[in-house]
Parts: sequence; C-alpha cells; structure tokens
Amino acid sequence: MWSQLEPTAPHVAYLTLSLFLIIYALFSLFIRNVLHLSEPPLAVLYGIILGPNVLNIVTPRQWGMNDQILQEVTRIIVGVQCFAVGIELPKHYFRRHWPSVLYFLGPIMTFSWAITAFFAYFIFQTNIPTALIIGACLAPTDPVLAASVLSKSRFSQRVPKRLKHLLSAESACNDGISFPFLYIGLCALKYSSTGEAVKEWILITVLWQCVFGVTLGLIIGNCANRLLRFSDQRGYISKPSFVVFYLLLAILSVGVGSFLGSDDFLVAFGAGVGFAHDGWFAKKTKELPFPTIIDLILNSTLFVFFGSIIPWNNFHPTYVTPKCGIWQFALFLTLVLLFRRIPVVLAMKRFIPDIRTYREALFCGHFGPMGVGALFLAMEAKWNWSRGVECHRRVLSISIRLGVRRTIHLFWPVICFVVLGSTIVHGLSTVVISLGGSIARSSGERAPLLGQETDALEHMDHDVGDGGSEPDVSGTDED
Repeated sequence: MWSQLEPTAPHVAYLTLSLFLIIYALFSLFIRNVLHLSEPPLAVLYGIILGPNVLNIVTPRQWGMNDQILQEVTRIIVGVQCFAVGIELPKHYFRRHWPSVLYFLGPIMTFSWAITAFFAYFIFQTNIPTALIIGACLAPTDPVLAASVLSKSRFSQRVPKRLKHLLSAESACNDGISFPFLYIGLCALKYSSTGEAVKEWILITVLWQCVFGVTLGLIIGNCANRLLRFSDQRGYISKPSFVVFYLLLAILSVGVGSFLGSDDFLVAFGAGVGFAHDGWFAKKTKELPFPTIIDLILNSTLFVFFGSIIPWNNFHPTYVTPKCGIWQFALFLTLVLLFRRIPVVLAMKRFIPDIRTYREALFCGHFGPMGVGALFLAMEAKWNWSRGVECHRRVLSISIRLGVRRTIHLFWPVICFVVLGSTIVHGLSTVVISLGGSIARSSGERAPLLGQETDALEHMDHDVGDGGSEPDVSGTDED
C-alpha cells in the first residue's frame, strides 16, 4: 500500500499550495474585512512553516529551483501585475495625473535609492557599487505587495481613490524605472573605465531598455486593442476569451521585452496602458474579477515559495561579509522603513497635486512596500555579474573579481531580509491603522467590531466621489 505513495516534488507542491489557497479562499472576506490582513504575510508564514527550517516539506532548492527559475517566475508575476495596473487605471489617467506620478518616479525614487545605498554602505561596510545596487533593488515600490494591500477590501474603501490610483501607477512604473539605478552600480562594478560605463548606461539602459521599452509597450497595447475591437465587433471572440486574451497579452509583452533585451516591466506596463487607454476593455470585462484571481493564485504562490527559500543561515557574519550580523540586518531594515520614503514625500507634499494633506503624504510615504520586484532585480544583478565575470575573466583584475564575490555574498541575504520585513510590516499596517483610528475615537463613536469600521480615514481629503478624481469604473465617459 505505502509503495503507491508518490511524494515527488511536483506532487507535494500541488498539495501544499492548493491547500493554502483553498483555506484562504474559504475565509478571504473574513481575513480581509474583519482581520484587515492581506495574503502575502500569511503566505510567507505558511512557506516558513513548511520550509526546510521547520517541517521540511516544501524545499524548492532541493527540488531544483535555482536562481534562473526564480528569476523567470518573478519576471512573469511582476510583468503580469504591471500589465494589470495599466488595465485597471482610469482611462487617460496619465494625461491628468502625470505631474504626481513624475514626482514619485523622479525625485522621490532617486532619494529612496540614495538613502538606502547610504545606509547599506555604512552599516555593512561594503563598497559604493554594491551599496548602489542594494539601493536600486529596494528603491521601487513593489506592484504585487501594493496590489495586495490596496486591493478591494473594507479598508481600501476608506482611502481616497486618487491615492490608490497614484500608488498603483507608481508601483507599476518604478520597477522598470529602477533599471537605470541598478545599472549604475552594475556598470561601476563591471568596468574600470568611466567612459565605457557611461556609454553602456546611456545607450543600453536608458535608451534601449527604458525609452524603447515603454514605447514598444504602448505600440503593442494599441495594436492589441484594435485587433480585439475588430474581432469583437464581428462576433469572432467569446466572453471567456477576453480573459485569456488579457493574460496572454501580458505574457506576450514580457516575452517581447525579455527577448529584445529591453525593460520587460516597462513593456508590460506600457502595453497595459496602451491596451486600455480608452476604457473600452474595462467596460467589456467589468464583471470579470480577473485581477483578484491573479492576486490569489500567482502572487500567493510566489510568497509561499519565498517563505521556504529565505536564507536564514546567511543572516550572520562570514569571512567574506564580516559586518552582516542579525543586528546589522535589523538596523538596516528599520532605517529603510523609516527614512526611505516618508521624509521625502512629506517634504514634497506641496508640489504633488494628488496629495492634499500631510496625513495623505505620510500614508503614501509609508505604503512603498518592497517585495517580488526586489527579488527579481537581485536575480537580474546576480545574472549580470556572473555573465560579466565569465565573459571578461581574463581582463578583469583580481580586485574586481573579489569585489563581485563579496557583493554576491552580501546582497541576497540583505534583499531577502528586507523583503521579509516589508511583507510583514506593510501587510499588518492596515490592522495598525484601523486599530489606531478606532482607539482614537470616543467609545460611543467606535464600531462594534474593528472590521465594521467604514468611515473614511481621518485627516484625508475625501471630497466628491470619496476623494477620487476619476470615475468609479475605468473607461466611463465621465471626466
């Protein structure tokens, strides 16, 4: 009888992942609306418990899940999420709100990159290129975690729509915008000549990956919109095929971007914006909860795997990284969470049109989670280092090769520790905010249960339309 059991790696994965998703689905409304929890912290905790350090049931590394597989999985998930944000934003959103988004992608993200690199340089006693790379990995807001925290729930209904749209647009753009920051450190580490480094950074990173990537995405999205309209007007496509088209176009965008060596996240986001620019697709699929399905299946699955591959054994000093103890990691995480975004968003509040009060600035500064995008950028950096060292082994000096080795041993534990901390902190923030607001009220004004709080968050501008500057449904004809 026991010989019939086949506990192979794929079979264990099917069993454990589906079990978590089923349990979460059964209690999803209770978890989101009463407990004010999102799925990423629960998925990470589930992965830790089933991982090699506790029950040793889910062991992706032993199953053969190497860095290349992890990079491709994160590439698809982040790319699909960026495409989904482009679809869900109100039509012509960037025509009206480009100044606010530009401030977040420009000075705010630059500050986040610089201050994070500064903390990494002094706390871990590393070199400047390595610190710049760590800063670039952790500078962008993760679209996967942002979507999980701000997705449809009782808490998100208490937040002005313009803030949710702003954070969504920023999170979808800045994973792609982070490539120029990432390649500043990579080029500095790889080239001894400043001229060669600047040349590659401008021609390849800025022009080819970013400018060409977003332009290509917009072209793909607009062409796909016209093709789908043509098919729908002639009755060639069924309703379920709209959902299939959505997912396949997102994957196609990622595939085109990665095949051409461009910025696949900007290609995917540009395709989403171009595809849904007139709101027609959003109208046609208004009742199809496809983004929720993506969040539940793809995103939760990845966070379970992340919980099982956290490198706990690397959170201590080694001869290569002597300044990487648990206290250094904890100090770095605390400083990043406190100073990476909050001070600069507060300082620039008066310049950002969509932020009207200092409480809104504090909210937007805090909700800049670091997650799947940071893992992908870390894998991208490692892949470039490995390829660069292998291709130029004969011409690279010993000091450069040793610097690359130290960087590889340092950056992955740092990124994983910060992603773990951000997932927990930002995943539980909705609980803390709701609890704090409830306690601050007099006993007669409080809702009977924390989950029944429906009043708008205080000290935020909730004007007509619940503070939203857009129609409720993306694609309506209202302005």
